Amino acid sequence: MRRTPALIVGGGPAGASAAILLASAGAPHLLIERTRETGDSLCGGFLSWRTLESLRSLGIEPDSLGPARVTHVRLFAGDRMAEAVLPRPAQGVSRRLLDSLLLDRAERAGAAIERGVAVKAIDGTTAQLQDGGAIETDALFLASGKHDIRGLARPAEARGADPTLGLRIRLAPAPALDRLLGHAIELHLFDRGYMGVVLQEDGSANCCMAVHRSRMAEAGDPDRLLDALAAESPRLGDRLAWRRGGEAIDAVANVPYGWRARAATSGLFRLGDQAGVIPSLAGEGMGIAIASGMRAARACVRGGAGAAIPFQRRLARDLARPIDIAGLIRAAAERPAIARAVLPVARNLPLLIDVVARLTRIDHSHLDHPATAQES
Repeated sequence: MRRTPALIVGGGPAGASAAILLASAGAPHLLIERTRETGDSLCGGFLSWRTLESLRSLGIEPDSLGPARVTHVRLFAGDRMAEAVLPRPAQGVSRRLLDSLLLDRAERAGAAIERGVAVKAIDGTTAQLQDGGAIETDALFLASGKHDIRGLARPAEARGADPTLGLRIRLAPAPALDRLLGHAIELHLFDRGYMGVVLQEDGSANCCMAVHRSRMAEAGDPDRLLDALAAESPRLGDRLAWRRGGEAIDAVANVPYGWRARAATSGLFRLGDQAGVIPSLAGEGMGIAIASGMRAARACVRGGAGAAIPFQRRLARDLARPIDIAGLIRAAAERPAIARAVLPVARNLPLLIDVVARLTRIDHSHLDHPATAQES
């Protein structure tokens, strides 16, 4: 059995952010990632202005994320549309690029990283590996994203009676598609689900959908669901018309939106989706992942493994409002009659976009403090 003072399980944004700060502080640690190569994870693809500030503090400048600046948000419900300017520019980026930049930054900071190391179970703060080995640690940073690990899996009841599926299709770059989307992130609302559409650094359009299992069952399969949505939502159909056929449709099942870790255990730092799962329409999933990784690393450097308890309790408190408010917005968005009624309000009150953005963020940037925000 191997041993390390701090073990980070997962090399996504949460785990890499923690590794960067642990390495910068000279704190011994090891990050293990189950994949050998950085892939394009389904979740993510949009970085808020606050998340960009957090990345800058880690040494990653927005320019390195590519040219896909996002300055507007468009909401669609049936035949209605509302558009507003974002409070500050955001960014569309693939997870492949984001994760690569974060892991590269961690390596340059001196982080110890091992890839192709899969964890099959966790017992206390000991990680049991797929190859039969084990790694014992004092401080375990659980950063496995939506992938649960036996021993610390999120409760099954968090999925709800009609679980949510995450689906993603990427549309190849096309000038006409670029003109349709421009510098906006779009949110297309429909019965029991929604789809976000945004351009990424290579010009492709990332179309990421959250849909209840009952709606998927009615359609039969993802391709037929996309066809049905294109037919009932003409604006979304204009975007999906650029499907060439044969595109991969990535999926993740049983996303426990609204769940957050309330219990705290000495030595266990839950990060990102393993700490709380905010509905994706809030655009704050990556922000929570990065912020939680940074907070956990700083807490561990200051207080060791025992700092996990106050860290987790504080994070749970700070996540309560953003997750609850995003959940209320999601519940309304998935009901066509409510969504169509609310859209004129969003059109006439662009300030509403700013209010919602602020209420669904956690404090992880100087922009969240009014005094410094006015100075920036």
